Amino acid sequence: MSVETPAEETAVTEAPENVNRLDEEGDVAADYLEELLDIADIDGDIDIEVRNGRTYISIEADGENHGLDSLVGQDGEVLEALQELARLAVLSATENRSRLVLDINGYRRGRTVELSKIAQDAVDRVKNDGGRVALEPMSAYERKIVHDAVAELGFVSESEGEGPRRHIVVSAD
Repeated sequence: MSVETPAEETAVTEAPENVNRLDEEGDVAADYLEELLDIADIDGDIDIEVRNGRTYISIEADGENHGLDSLVGQDGEVLEALQELARLAVLSATENRSRLVLDINGYRRGRTVELSKIAQDAVDRVKNDGGRVALEPMSAYERKIVHDAVAELGFVSESEGEGPRRHIVVSAD
């Protein structure tokens, strides 16, 4: 198991103390996740990156290790839980709330591609049929990706519903 921290690519406008806080947050979360991997006897490489004011941690399989797939779970549910645990570890150690993002075996990268396609399909339906298109419920992180994709396409989206039923509605205006 290895932990790598590439040269941080942060915006020039980010204050050094913010970069230091994000670095510390990444280190705390990576240590926590490394301990979990050791307990579960799962090998993986942990990579920490700071970009756009947020810490991104990815865990990739070490060779043919399929144990990491169990840490993603169905529809990323286990991944979401592990991300929250890592955020709690950071809160406990630093007394600062974290917005870190955890990815395991590229699940979030692949899901981002899927979400962009979902956004494009919704916009196409609005163009063809008019009105509003309601999407399936998704996590706050996934909704943010869809909102951004819809906005890039020049359309409007808003979140509706509560709790696990919270979803996006896409419209022309």
